[in-house]
Amino acid sequence: MTSGSPAVARITSLEVLDVRFPTSVGLDGSDAMNPEPDYSAAYVVLHTDADDGLEGHALAFTTGRGNDVQACAIEALAPFVVGLAVDEVCDGLGPFSRTLAHDPQLRWLGPEKGAMHMAVGAVVNAAWDLAAKRADKPVWRFLAEMPPEELVDQIDFRWLSDALTPQEALDILRAAEPGRSERISLLRERGYPAYTTTPGWLGYSDEKLARLAREAVADGFTQIKLKVGASVEDDVRRMRVAREAVGDGIRIAVDANQRWDVAPAIDWMRQLAPYAPYWIEEPTSPDDILGHAAVRRAVTPVKVATGEHIANRVVFKQLFQAGAVDIAQIDAARVGGVNENIAILLLAAKFGVPVCPHAGGVGLCEMVQHLSMFDYVAVSGTLDDRVIEYVDHLHEHFVDPVRISDGRYRAPTAPGLSAQIKPASLKEYGYPDGPVWTARV
Repeated sequence: MTSGSPAVARITSLEVLDVRFPTSVGLDGSDAMNPEPDYSAAYVVLHTDADDGLEGHALAFTTGRGNDVQACAIEALAPFVVGLAVDEVCDGLGPFSRTLAHDPQLRWLGPEKGAMHMAVGAVVNAAWDLAAKRADKPVWRFLAEMPPEELVDQIDFRWLSDALTPQEALDILRAAEPGRSERISLLRERGYPAYTTTPGWLGYSDEKLARLAREAVADGFTQIKLKVGASVEDDVRRMRVAREAVGDGIRIAVDANQRWDVAPAIDWMRQLAPYAPYWIEEPTSPDDILGHAAVRRAVTPVKVATGEHIANRVVFKQLFQAGAVDIAQIDAARVGGVNENIAILLLAAKFGVPVCPHAGGVGLCEMVQHLSMFDYVAVSGTLDDRVIEYVDHLHEHFVDPVRISDGRYRAPTAPGLSAQIKPASLKEYGYPDGPVWTARV
């Protein structure tokens, strides 16, 4: 460095925290596969020595045990990140994400699936948070105002070219360019449609289900979701309770959280059919593409939705190619971060499949709203049959929490990905030494 030249800001450390919330106490988040979850975050902070003190924040979501394993996977990426110039990362998010996903030794743990790929997603999302803060924009707008060519450069097209080529992706993005500014204005004015899972956790009583369902309708939601899959008799009764509570004009989706084999899924849904379920979510293994296709053929007009546990863009590609889903449910913290979700949004647009993200977990509502809003402005250009999941839990712990009114997400205005947790909450719920956890011993 020559005398008097400005110092290059660099990432100085990658900090990872194990943060857990005891949601199992009230059975918030309970479903057929996760009866007593503790919503948890393997939380990552990219620290820099930039003069403005900018940091990048994100997380990988888990349900308690194993959060420490996820945190270790994130820590394994520190050598790839610490020391990089902030400008290099923020101006090259495509190459940055591919460098992490393609490491020939770490990828052996996947490839591109499991805890290691979720770790990549957490670090990549933290880099997007940093870049958007540097640009002084929320991530949705940072993405939505990118030129189509720059968006295409974010995508890893390996294993996708039989379904989506760079030219096809560019054509989709260019076709959506007219009207971008109008859609941004509409989004800021009206927000993005939401549905709520808050009434439907499996551990809730019928009385609580009915009360929360009625409250959801009063709050402006036109769709709710119930967890199903433990007992068909209980599910038929709960669907009846919910339908009586909300009436015929409200959509009720149901979610089995992968509980069934194909034949039981079909039989179960036929028994719920009199109560007009809108979609069945995760009826079977997230890896079973042909199983989803079989369920879809058998239960129509009920729609089939899946995505929160799908490991990568390749499985999404095959679900679309096989005609196996009606609704794609991206997750901000499951695949390899913003970059891979851009690819999935473009695949969905090509195949004409609406995207209704999963957001049932700590920080997921905060992060995934940015992806849906970007999709509306710059990819699909429509809100038809599109809703983002909303769960009314733990938002108070975030610096920039989601804002819901009249059953719609209000567009974030603060720079970044909205993933930053308040320092007091990090201290209080840090595992195993935070006061919340030491008091439970």
